[in-house]
Amino acid sequence: MAMPASDSARRETNRLGWRVWWLGARPATLVAAVGPVLVGTAVGVRETGTVRWFPFLAALAAAVLIQIGTNYANDLFDYLKGADRPERVGPTRITARGLVTVGEMQRAVALTFSAAALLGLYLVWVGGWPILLIGLASIAAGILYTAGPWPLGYIGLGDLFVFIFFGLIAVGGSAYLQSDSFSGFALIAAVPVGALITAILVVNNLRDIETDRAAGKQTLAVRIGERATRWQYALLVGAAYFVPILLVLQGQGGLALLLPLLTLPLAVKLVRLVLGGTSGPALNRVLRRTGQLQLIFAVLFAIGLLW
Repeated sequence: MAMPASDSARRETNRLGWRVWWLGARPATLVAAVGPVLVGTAVGVRETGTVRWFPFLAALAAAVLIQIGTNYANDLFDYLKGADRPERVGPTRITARGLVTVGEMQRAVALTFSAAALLGLYLVWVGGWPILLIGLASIAAGILYTAGPWPLGYIGLGDLFVFIFFGLIAVGGSAYLQSDSFSGFALIAAVPVGALITAILVVNNLRDIETDRAAGKQTLAVRIGERATRWQYALLVGAAYFVPILLVLQGQGGLALLLPLLTLPLAVKLVRLVLGGTSGPALNRVLRRTGQLQLIFAVLFAIGLLW
């Protein structure tokens, strides 16, 4: 006799232990929290000549916690809204699979964002009210991406908000913690970071077009269609490489700013895969590799900024 699904899921939860929560945190996406802090910190240090190590480490930890909290919230609210359907081909969603209960996931969301907020208190002490606004807005966006009557990810605004929060705000805020000022240069440096992180989301939404459409989740990919979404990915990746070249041509840095171009072979390979029609579970690998591309690009860009 077959064992009930709930019993099977609970057995799997017991077997995995704490790794259930690591699975729900979606480790492949956590690199998106690291790159903006590295680049933003490099911009701030470039302007001041010194490193504020404690604000840097606190900002890094808070960014990762906000990303985990956002992933937990997405896991929870996508399940409650019926978006995580059985035919979904993406990574395991632990609430939909029954590995955790709704109540357990609600508590995880609250605890993760609370931990980020505690670190935020120190960052507010360092950076003042601008950092308070950035922190509150980031946590609110993380929740409202899939929660509320008009969730951002369900009405086609997810791509825009990812670019703004992971690019402009995260890089600008990290730079501010080092230099006590917002600069136009930080916003320019934020563009390639935001573009590549948005490209991660684009792959995710491209993979889920059919299931999202069936669930009534009107992502930008659902709205513009598969072909346009594939070109959106290519344009975002291309934009990321245009910025360092532009900065060098404008005399705003030396040739070290071109270090990210070392990742160009990987970028070209990924763009060819996406434009070539890769679909279904195969896009999970493209998503992971895009995350890796974003992190390596950010590390090299940060080194170039500090050179």
